[in-house]
Amino acid sequence: MATEIITQTEGNAVTSPSPIDLPERNLPRVDSPVEEGDLKQSGTIVERPAKEENSIEQGIQAKRPEAKVRRVIDEEGGTTTASYPHYLPVWDHGEKYPPWEPFEHTEHGKDADPSFKDLLVEGTKLQHLTPTTGSEVTGVQLSKLSDAGKDQLALLVAQRKVVAFRDQDLADLPIQEALDFGGYFGRHHIHPTSGAPEGYPEIHLVYRNGGNGEFESFLANRNSSVAWHSDVTYEEQPPGTTFLIILDTPEVGGDTAFVNHVEAYNRLSPALKERLHGLTAVHSGFEQADFSRSRGGVVRREPVKNSHPLVRTHPATGEKALFVNGGFTRSIDGLKKEESDYLLKFLVDHIGRGIDYQARVRWAPKTVVVWDNRVTSHSAIVDWVTGERRHLARITPQAERPYETPYVAETK
Repeated sequence: MATEIITQTEGNAVTSPSPIDLPERNLPRVDSPVEEGDLKQSGTIVERPAKEENSIEQGIQAKRPEAKVRRVIDEEGGTTTASYPHYLPVWDHGEKYPPWEPFEHTEHGKDADPSFKDLLVEGTKLQHLTPTTGSEVTGVQLSKLSDAGKDQLALLVAQRKVVAFRDQDLADLPIQEALDFGGYFGRHHIHPTSGAPEGYPEIHLVYRNGGNGEFESFLANRNSSVAWHSDVTYEEQPPGTTFLIILDTPEVGGDTAFVNHVEAYNRLSPALKERLHGLTAVHSGFEQADFSRSRGGVVRREPVKNSHPLVRTHPATGEKALFVNGGFTRSIDGLKKEESDYLLKFLVDHIGRGIDYQARVRWAPKTVVVWDNRVTSHSAIVDWVTGERRHLARITPQAERPYETPYVAETK
């Protein structure tokens, strides 16, 4: 989400500006971790207990006995009007992780029953938001799904790209139970720079308190909050099926927009599709880490960059999708800078202006939005000036390393 206030950060590119340096790449994204209203770093020094054994298994290094910990609850004076105060962001400067190790991902949507009989049970209502992209479901409780239902969920989301589930209880469960549910879909990603609930670094928090001139400050140097991105695509194994849980939301505003990268690929000419196959592009997390450091934020894991195919194949549907985004894709391997800049700019612009293959999800209490990060981009929409809090929790299972299948000529 990818994709809201500050739990992912982007900084200025180190190189000189080029045509691909879009506004969202030169400024912090609205869903980035350090932009939460330009809150100042807390100087609180605390001594934290050792992590539980499961955190050690995830590779957390020994913590310094005294490390600076920044808590939003402290910055609100120790009390808060947040509906879920245990989900308020914490940044622990003593939390450090080694590089990710590759893992074998199981794609649960691949052999799922396409009738969705264990997911869309009797009494369920499924309504499409647009013909190609996005759906809304009522009458399903995600936390109660059987494994077969979860497999079908992965397939439905891969097909529809984003699905909003209403009247969910995930926010009200203990955080570990919500993580256990999400962990079925892949290894939990731990974001290198975002805020997280204390003791649960696997949760990526999207947070904006909405007051104190935040909106005006955010738009001071940009004309729009649009910042299309797919989440942490710089990882060797970026996310797949992804969950965003609403905690607090404005009564009106603060929607999230999604764009369908499969349909964006399908709209290209056969000649351009064929040329894109075989090309790879560099996705970098260095700018995000540098931006966090420049603001005194955390960097839990040293940044990486990885090259991924420009055209990616989804393992469950076999669909091909453009795999580039303005947040993290920096250059196309093997092309000269001018060539890379202009081709990337065309692809990013093509995705961003595709209003006929985009969907806009309106948040409401108890909503959980599930999308497939492999075949979409998203952007938060910062448009409310009523001072209300916008607070969401993202569960981000990692998936397979992106791969492509050979170009197949279209039949006339």
